[in-house]
Amino acid sequence: MKQELCNFAENTAMDMKLLIFDFDGTLGDTNRNIVTTMQMTIAEMHLPERSDAQCSSTIGLPLAGCFAALFPGMDESVYLKCAETYRRIFADNLRHITPQPFPHVKETLKSLSEQGVVLTIASSRSHASLVELIHGMGISSYFSFLIGADDVEHAKPEPEPVLNILAATHTDARDTLVVGDMAVDILMGARAGALTCGVTWGNGSRHELEQAGADYIIESIDELENLIV
Repeated sequence: MKQELCNFAENTAMDMKLLIFDFDGTLGDTNRNIVTTMQMTIAEMHLPERSDAQCSSTIGLPLAGCFAALFPGMDESVYLKCAETYRRIFADNLRHITPQPFPHVKETLKSLSEQGVVLTIASSRSHASLVELIHGMGISSYFSFLIGADDVEHAKPEPEPVLNILAATHTDARDTLVVGDMAVDILMGARAGALTCGVTWGNGSRHELEQAGADYIIESIDELENLIV
């Protein structure tokens, strides 16, 4: 039976050996970067306008998949061109819009790492972009393994990113917690046999996380310390 969705008390703590974080909307506050870049890409590609909310709703999908969700029924080559354009614009926008870690992220990662929890990331952005962002935020030293969308054949919500991290870290899914802000993160973790934790400060709603079957939901990242150690 799933745990009640709640904020956590100390008596709910589990001995988790491995945490697999999503990045965008979970560790890094990149919503403005993503939405602005997506809308600039749409304009450059001469596609119909999409709102902030529509763009935000696709965050967590592989990049070409974001544009497929926004503009269904178009040729695959259009989605690939959108993804290529997006990457170029995003890199340029980083000079003007600097993403920041969410509150308490640095402190919590430091504490969990010092207590021996293995910290990793499974992201829908490219591996190179993920490396650049976590270095820029000053959190790269806490992570032992990273998976980007270009590191797998089947990205979120499929379980491959989690399964690859489990294999690389020699960890059992039963000792693993997947933490993310979107339904695709929860589905990815559950399909790999791991426990899942939704976060409310990102791009997905509490209702979406509940519907996806999150085992836990938290409202601040520092609640993880009471949950897993």
